[in-house]
Amino acid sequence: MHKPVMLAEVLEYLPAKRDGVFIDLTGGFGGHSAAINERLSSDAKHIIIDRDPESVQRLRERFKGVSSIEVFHENFGDFNRVLDQRGIERVDGLLADFGLSTMQVRDGSRGFSFREDGPLDMRMDNSAGFSAADVVNTLTREELSGIIKTYGEERFAWRIAGAIENAREEKPFETTLELADTVASAVPAKFRKKGINPATKTFQAIRIHVNGELREIESMLSKLEDRVNPGGRVAFISFHSLEDRLVKEKFRELERECICPPKQVICNCDKERTFKILTRKPIAPGEAEVEENPLSRSAKLRVAERVSSS
Repeated sequence: MHKPVMLAEVLEYLPAKRDGVFIDLTGGFGGHSAAINERLSSDAKHIIIDRDPESVQRLRERFKGVSSIEVFHENFGDFNRVLDQRGIERVDGLLADFGLSTMQVRDGSRGFSFREDGPLDMRMDNSAGFSAADVVNTLTREELSGIIKTYGEERFAWRIAGAIENAREEKPFETTLELADTVASAVPAKFRKKGINPATKTFQAIRIHVNGELREIESMLSKLEDRVNPGGRVAFISFHSLEDRLVKEKFRELERECICPPKQVICNCDKERTFKILTRKPIAPGEAEVEENPLSRSAKLRVAERVSSS
């Protein structure tokens, strides 16, 4: 059973308006949306999207018969397409949880797991784009090292990329465990952390690259000013420092009232403050939740509220 991360903390901020429009950009199993929907009035509109076709099917089955909820298959970076399709200009609440669901991690056939053997895929939507196998079997050592270092923040990226390059000369990678074993062989034993698989960062990096996850986040964040009503709130749950950094920096940019050079005496930038940050420091899950759900340990929640333009 997938447990929605920091559900109680999310419900402290969402929904911002009981009879407004709420959108969940990463529906997953629908745990967050189910709880939020209980707080919405019968007049509210509730939209759920997910880029994973399996999640979309599961969500439609879960919320079948719930008239206020509509489920769509779409990348969260393009959520505006769904709003345009439904004739909705702005929303009053928006949530995105950037983490993988328990099902995606544990289902070996999806290719995300370094513990369960399966085809080396890692695509959120396996009907489109290139797979993890394409990445590790075709990119140069330099390209692989760059991906692993940038998205995985892995200190042994160059060694791992070299091990991958050498292994594929004998046989192209086809399964997750083949890749996990090769990565593990490149990480010195003395630098391995107890309880953490040495392939963790590499798998994370390749997954982020395959799905263009950071690009999707940037695309989504760029649309907030135009698609959120004054008084509306946006909440994001990140599991990776790069994801969290994008949200933090965007929130700061949206809250800033002036972008003129510090030494400039008179402001002439015409910058307006469009959001107010409600979480000066990111909210982390409590000890009880981490003990019950170890996958939540790296989660961070940030929330901001749309303000009226002057």
